[in-house]
Amino acid sequence: MEIIPAIDLVNGQCVRLSAGDFARQTTYDSDPVAVAQRFADAGMRRLHLVDLDGARAGKPINLGVLESIAKATNLDIDAGGGIQTHASLTQVLNAGAKHVTAGSLAVREQPTVESWLARFGSDTIFIGADFKGEHIMINAWADKSTLTLAGFITDYLAAGASIFICTDVSKDGLLQGPSLEIYKTLVQQFPGAQFVASGGVTTIADVEALAEAGMHGAIIGKALYEGTIKLPDLKPFL
Repeated sequence: MEIIPAIDLVNGQCVRLSAGDFARQTTYDSDPVAVAQRFADAGMRRLHLVDLDGARAGKPINLGVLESIAKATNLDIDAGGGIQTHASLTQVLNAGAKHVTAGSLAVREQPTVESWLARFGSDTIFIGADFKGEHIMINAWADKSTLTLAGFITDYLAAGASIFICTDVSKDGLLQGPSLEIYKTLVQQFPGAQFVASGGVTTIADVEALAEAGMHGAIIGKALYEGTIKLPDLKPFL
C-alpha cells in the first residue's frame, strides 16, 4: 500500500481543516516546500497536494507552490483543487504534477472528465470520490450531490478510470480513525478499482488495517502534523 502524505494549501501555507470547514482551520507551516522536503527525506515517494484556495475560487491559485515543490523534490505529486477546465489541467501538469484529481468537476461535468481520461489516461487522471454517508459531496464539500458513492464509482470505472481517492468528509481532519468498513466494502464490490483512503487516518494501527483491507494507498495529513503518526513509523510501508 502506498503511503501518501498530504499538504493542503491556503495562502501558500500548510493548513488542515476539520471536516472540510474553512472556519476550523489550523496553520501548521508557512513553508510547504520545506514540509515536502521533509517527506521526501523520510523516504516518501508520493505527495497529495490540495489547493484549497483553488477549490473555492474554481481555478488553481497556488501554482507557484506546486512548481517549487516539484523542482525541489522528486516526489510524485497528485494535485487537486480548482481544476475545472482543460487550460487549468494543463497548467497544473506543466507546473510539475504527475497526476490530477478531478472531484466536483467529475460530478458536474462527467463528459469533460471522461474526455480527460481518454486523452491522458487513468494513471494521470484520478477520480476524487468525496463522500458523506452514501452521497458524493461537491463544491469544496459544501454541497451534497444526488450521486451515491457506489453509483459514482460504477460510472467512472465504465469510463476508464481506475484510481479513486475516497475521502470521508465527516472524518477528515478529526483524528478519529478512517471509515474502514466502507473501504472494505468498496474493495470487495469493485475488484477492478484501486482505492486510496483519505480522511481520519490517525495511528499506525489505522494504516495497518487499511493495508490489510486491500487499499491501494492511504493519504495521511493531520496525523503527521499533530504527531500521532511519526514519519519513521511509516518506514515498514515504504
